Amino acid sequence: MKDQTAVVHTLKELLLNAHAHITFADAVKDLPLALSGKIPDGLPYSIWQLVEHIRISQWDILEFSRNPQHVSPPWPAGYWPEETAPANEAAWKKSIRQIKEDVHAFVALLEAPDAALFQPFPHGSGQHLFREAVLLADHTSYHTGEIIVLRRLLHAWD
Repeated sequence: MKDQTAVVHTLKELLLNAHAHITFADAVKDLPLALSGKIPDGLPYSIWQLVEHIRISQWDILEFSRNPQHVSPPWPAGYWPEETAPANEAAWKKSIRQIKEDVHAFVALLEAPDAALFQPFPHGSGQHLFREAVLLADHTSYHTGEIIVLRRLLHAWD
């Protein structure tokens, strides 16, 4: 039990805080909305598309982890938005808010008294909560780095 508490604490830190890199929230903070849909030369996507990809993927990981009946979107089309920019500021804020809410919902799964971190889910192909937590952190971190690169290319990052 003590070991699990330490593991959960470490995963929570990984998912919610900055350590080796900045957080997703800091990467998108104060981005001018007009730049969210710009695609720099030579790149395949905008910051909006990356944000939505993070949101959709995180939602899928969360739902897979808590709902045995969850059906994932088709890959890759279901994980990437076609539109390059949000419809408006409300859509941008909603996506950012959903990412924050869903990562906290995932942390709640880790903190649940009956959480079995290493027990394979009855559904899937051997995945377990620990694996999904690391996947979530890794995936978000990777694309957060891409957001920072795009911001640099758009001259919107110090």
